[in-house]
Amino acid sequence: MDGTTCLKSLLLSINQYKSSRSAANAAQLQKLIHDLCGMKGPRLLSPQQVLPSECLSGLVELAGDPNIDPCLSSIIISLLAQLASDEEIKVALNSTYNLTGTLASVIHSNSATPREGVVLQCLQVLQSLTYSARVSHCFTHMDELLAFLVQHIQAPNDDLTVPCLGLMANLCRYNVSVQTHIKSLSHVKVFYRTLINFLAHSSLTVVVFALSVLTSLTLNEEVGEKLFHARNIHQTFQLIFNIIVNGDGTLTRKYAVDLLVDLVKNPKIANYLTRYEHFSPCLSQVLGLLHNKDPDSAAKVLELLLSLCSVPGLRTLLCQAVFRPAGARLRLGSKKEPQGCGGEPGVALVHWVSMPLDGPDKCYLQALLLLEELFEETIDSALYSSAQPFLDLLLPVLLTMLEAPDSTCSERLLKKHCSRVARHIWSLTETLLCTEDSMRMLVAQGLSAAVCLAQMEALFSSGQMDVSFGCTVADSELSQVASEVILKMLDLMRHLKQLVLDMETSFYRILQDQRVVAPLSQSLTSDHREHVQTALRILFGAETTEQHGGRLASLPLLGFVLLVGCGVLTGFCCLTNECVLQLQDHVKDLRVSEIMDVYEQKISALASKEGRLQDLLEAKAMALSQADRLIAQYRCQRAQAEAEARKLASLLKEAEHRKEELQVELSGQVLEAERAQADIQQLLQHNARLQADSQDHQALKASYNELLNSERMLKELQSAHIILTKQAEVLRKQNEGLKVQQDR
Repeated sequence: MDGTTCLKSLLLSINQYKSSRSAANAAQLQKLIHDLCGMKGPRLLSPQQVLPSECLSGLVELAGDPNIDPCLSSIIISLLAQLASDEEIKVALNSTYNLTGTLASVIHSNSATPREGVVLQCLQVLQSLTYSARVSHCFTHMDELLAFLVQHIQAPNDDLTVPCLGLMANLCRYNVSVQTHIKSLSHVKVFYRTLINFLAHSSLTVVVFALSVLTSLTLNEEVGEKLFHARNIHQTFQLIFNIIVNGDGTLTRKYAVDLLVDLVKNPKIANYLTRYEHFSPCLSQVLGLLHNKDPDSAAKVLELLLSLCSVPGLRTLLCQAVFRPAGARLRLGSKKEPQGCGGEPGVALVHWVSMPLDGPDKCYLQALLLLEELFEETIDSALYSSAQPFLDLLLPVLLTMLEAPDSTCSERLLKKHCSRVARHIWSLTETLLCTEDSMRMLVAQGLSAAVCLAQMEALFSSGQMDVSFGCTVADSELSQVASEVILKMLDLMRHLKQLVLDMETSFYRILQDQRVVAPLSQSLTSDHREHVQTALRILFGAETTEQHGGRLASLPLLGFVLLVGCGVLTGFCCLTNECVLQLQDHVKDLRVSEIMDVYEQKISALASKEGRLQDLLEAKAMALSQADRLIAQYRCQRAQAEAEARKLASLLKEAEHRKEELQVELSGQVLEAERAQADIQQLLQHNARLQADSQDHQALKASYNELLNSERMLKELQSAHIILTKQAEVLRKQNEGLKVQQDR
């Protein structure tokens, strides 16, 4: 089953289960979700397309339904957890589909039974969703989720403590509203004490989670002043570096790096770090982590190193740690495997810079940014000679990346290639070519005009550029990055046209190509000042003299580009395609002097407009200052109103909570009254039965007394009978005796 068919079947099964929640429909939906997990779900469920978007919407809706089958709910949440591993889908799940609020509602509905597996599952997915993401405090059940987290963080020996701590660290980071809510809790001091006690925990993961929450909540408060005091800060640094180097895994290292990055943003703590006596050995251990094969771990280490570069006192130490140990060994290093090069951090950086297109973009970009920062520091310093061997290793890597892409690569890989090439060219032009002449010569020796022409020809022939004269580039991300590559490649050729063989000829030849008009026109009309300035540098660098007759053909075309740019700058950018074609035919017939006259007129007009704009600017500046004062007053009033609104909302929430409690209490009392009334009715019926039994008892008692009297009389008669019987026996015997006597 292909991807589209699987998604259509999934959407149909979701709708069928919503209509009829039978066991058969649930089993069918589970089977399709299993199939989707096996087909690499993150690539299929792209939120930018209609069918995957509908599937995601249906899955999120079912995940938040408390009445669906628990097994089905668990497997849906597992799929969503897998999808959240993709950064693009993760952002969409947060912003578009409100998965965070959905999972919070699931936790709230199961808060009475926190031992259920779905609660732990939701906490883990929430921790992944909210990592490095700003979460709004307004989503459903946010306050209930925070109360749940605080409760289980404070609960002793709770299985949910670790995931609750991790999620709390995510929600508190850079989120003032969440921080304010937690600080307003009545038992916040008890919560602080619990977090401080966690700092002595045996698990490094628990320690870094607790320290992250404390940093977000107390860094600029009295508790934070005591916690991060000069007496304790060195121990804190040692603890954090120990967690980064010897952490329980990539997750722990991520949070430890984030913690140190947040601390370094505080000027006082950054100053403490510059005076930390063990910083150099700790930095060496951190640099050793760059040889880790795990891209996520390496990306966090690179993020930390970039953050350290922002501290002036640490920037030089970082350069020394990267470049000084290399020495002659870097001359023999290989860019393919950092492990085989003596474990040098510089070679590890080259390894991450030279990652293939299907590799992790984050590592590549951060490694390149770090190298740019380090080279800026080494320029005009004593470290330049130490960095020279490393530059000999890095330059071939950067120049190799400028080669044309494979014609069979997908649109996604072509976009990544264009982004990387644009970044590499920027590194070459803004960092390396701005240094000594020897460095420019090294770049010139490794680059050829054929490579530059092949790169641009590949982009022109890729079908992503609009080659019609005077038309702008298609409004798509790929066409934009392709135009940026062409612009930066032309700028690189302009830099090296005097140093590379045939580069000058190739530069002017490519400027005569009508296909280059589209990216240049777009750059002149761009919102980015850098693109406009680069395009103008290229056009002004293409000025010709009459003795270079071969270049004159490019001037009408370039003149049209400048006219387009000036027209946009002066507000005349509403040209239709027909007007553009007419202007093209007219400009081709212009002589060079006429074009220069047009330029001079445009420049003089722009100069007069600049004077008027300067006057307007001063007036606007005065109005702006007054507006700033009004805005400041408005912000103050708004802050007061928001504070009052929050107070009223808190009071309203308390009143509603109290109302709910009273309603529950009243319902209980009504229920008790109904039960009492039922008991009374039962007692009355029982009393009537007892009265009837009492009457029966009295009748039986009378009969019993009569029987007793009869029995007593019977006994008396029996006694009299016995006496009479005895008397009769005596008389009989006497009679017999008398009879005998008579007979005698």
